[in-house]
Amino acid sequence: MANFVLLYTGGSAGSTPAEREKIMGAWGAWFGQLGDKVVDPGNPFSEHSKNVSSGSVHDGAVGNPPATGYSIVKADSVNAAADLAKGCPIVQSGGKITVYEITPAM
Repeated sequence: MANFVLLYTGGSAGSTPAEREKIMGAWGAWFGQLGDKVVDPGNPFSEHSKNVSSGSVHDGAVGNPPATGYSIVKADSVNAAADLAKGCPIVQSGGKITVYEITPAM
């Protein structure tokens, strides 16, 4: 099995306490379904970011829209990891997920 980063873009955390509680419950249920396939449940990203290129530092993230969070899962293939991602609550709230295989350092 390999590790894969699920990089989240968009989605909603809810605008009321009741909505946020419901969404957090959905995340907990999804992680529960994944079981031991969860390597790192991850975290959302804050709005504070910088991007660095060619020795210059600029305000804001690379990409439009910027990434909003991540999780790390283990799966047999990138297709299997993408299948796991289909049940993620961020997809149900209008977000998108990019799945990257983590290549071990040599």
